[in-house]
Amino acid sequence: MATAIPLGALAERLGATVEGDATQSVCGVGTLESAGPGQLSFLANPKYRRQLAECRATAVLLGRDTDCPPGFTGTRLRVADPYLAFARASRLLYPLPPVEPGIDPSAVVDASARVDVSAQIGPHAVIGAGARIAAGVVIGAGCVVGRRVSIGTGTRLHPRVVVYDDCVLGDHCILHAGAVIGADGFGLAWSGERWEHIPQVGRVVIGDHVDVGANTTIDRGALEDTRIGDGVKLDNQIQIGHNCVVGEHTAVAGCVGIAGSTRIGPRCRIGGAAMLNGHIEVCADTQIGGGAAVINSIREPGVYVSVTPLMPFAQWRRNAAQLRHLDEFGQRLRALEQLTGLRDRAAGSNETPEGE
Repeated sequence: MATAIPLGALAERLGATVEGDATQSVCGVGTLESAGPGQLSFLANPKYRRQLAECRATAVLLGRDTDCPPGFTGTRLRVADPYLAFARASRLLYPLPPVEPGIDPSAVVDASARVDVSAQIGPHAVIGAGARIAAGVVIGAGCVVGRRVSIGTGTRLHPRVVVYDDCVLGDHCILHAGAVIGADGFGLAWSGERWEHIPQVGRVVIGDHVDVGANTTIDRGALEDTRIGDGVKLDNQIQIGHNCVVGEHTAVAGCVGIAGSTRIGPRCRIGGAAMLNGHIEVCADTQIGGGAAVINSIREPGVYVSVTPLMPFAQWRRNAAQLRHLDEFGQRLRALEQLTGLRDRAAGSNETPEGE
């Protein structure tokens, strides 16, 4: 449920300048097109400016130099970055539900586990031996927290999250339903006749303020730990293999697959459905487009894409037919270059020296 906040108080929290009635309150958010009285909206993309004239929101977040059309009669909150301010305002208007300390009678908590008195343990949750649950933690219904797991202050596990033995979650993390932390990595050895499992003896260590989306899986390390840095944001249905390292404040969109022992630097952005090969490195401040296949290490920051643009099937089939002959074309080109080089050298040797 949203919380009503006077615009003057909201502006103070956001560092905004108020143009209009600061005594009014807002208790929700909406788009320029859908927002009504009592709601807050924002204009970050200039192409939506025409919608501002007819916007019925009580207040709108605008850039400090953005022109406001005369049709908008609501209050204007001027900020440096409207989208960032909108994100912060939304968190103020829609705070997380308060923690309700206590252990549900149906939960199973091992006698050796240490659960802070301010933590909330939901129905049918299981807390293993030696686990440490810090102050303000919320463990949702049906969660399983393994032996010797450590969960930091204020972290929240939504229903059915599983955290395997010995893993570590930092402070103020959010793990959504179905996330699995610390399952075995894909460690196998071929005997010549069959695959043999390699025990995965590392952990998963997650930093502070990390978000993990629904049904995302992070495998434990084979020998060393899989590590997720502070402030990392992981979308739904991501697979992170064993021994990976994801640098702080990196954001990864849905359905990305990151193979084992890959190291991703800080502040990277990885688009949806991208696939990263194992045992490679991606340097800091790299942006990878959706659907990209990253085969080799990226050592220079920048924007990288590799997805083939959508095209009609007949055109794609013609291009694919040409692609099958690419190696042949390359050989023919090299042969032609060699012939051209021989011809040029022959022509040079036949030239009459100057002065003869």
